[in-house]
Amino acid sequence: MATLRDILRKIGAVKKTRQITKAMNMVAAAKLRNTQSRMESFDPYARKFAEVLGHLASRLEPDIHPLLVKRQEVKNVELLHFSADRGLCGAFNTHLIAEAEKWIKEQEAQGRRCTLTLVGKKGKDYFSKRDFHVRLSHTHIYGKVDISFINQMAKDFIERYLSNEVDEVYMMFSRFVSMVRQEPTLVKLIPIEPPGQEEAAASSGATEYLIEPGAEELLIELLPKHLSVQIYNAFLQNETSEHAARMTAMDNASKNCSEMIDNLTLVYNKARQASITAELMDIVGGAEALRKA
Repeated sequence: MATLRDILRKIGAVKKTRQITKAMNMVAAAKLRNTQSRMESFDPYARKFAEVLGHLASRLEPDIHPLLVKRQEVKNVELLHFSADRGLCGAFNTHLIAEAEKWIKEQEAQGRRCTLTLVGKKGKDYFSKRDFHVRLSHTHIYGKVDISFINQMAKDFIERYLSNEVDEVYMMFSRFVSMVRQEPTLVKLIPIEPPGQEEAAASSGATEYLIEPGAEELLIELLPKHLSVQIYNAFLQNETSEHAARMTAMDNASKNCSEMIDNLTLVYNKARQASITAELMDIVGGAEALRKA
């Protein structure tokens, strides 16, 4: 019967799809463990770096370095936007792109000109096909970036800020909160806004740092490195969030496939039972006709 054959074909196709989603779930889990361990190893360093920088900034005036001074009039802003290179990770890329597009429209409504530096193929494909000014794009570099690449990226932003090409630089990435929660996060990179005096005191407790040769010299040395630390942390956070989102999406897809197989099997059994019943009725009817004849 054609109906039964079609149902069996659908069940076989869904089973093959489930095999693929399970394999992708396992690959994402393996990548997640590796990336998450690197993120968790780097996170204490990033937090301590921000704590020391905030403690130094609380002692000094903000005009000691141009990276700390806010522009009186902001006309040009740049966004460093992170997305994934591949899909099949639920709404991960959609949320990041939607948040970026919303932020860009808010900036343009204030009369500001926005440029984009993109990390990730999905973001590049979206923004390059629309009316957005994409300055640079980097694809397929997750897991391959080193500190020299990060330092060069930070140096480029600093040079453009000091030459008045941009007045503010922001960064948007997905912060890893848990396996089922990844939050699009917007951070201002330049001008640098270190933690205030109260925040620095709360994070450092009663710790009093002895600084040599001096707080001003050390702060000037640490400010460019602070940008590199934030950018590298964003790489790790976004990559970890991507693998977690893909792992969750593939797990949900596998469960949906199992439910579809159960439903199709039930439909197949009902159709098969109906077919058997119809054949039995034909046999009984034929036998009864022969008996009467």
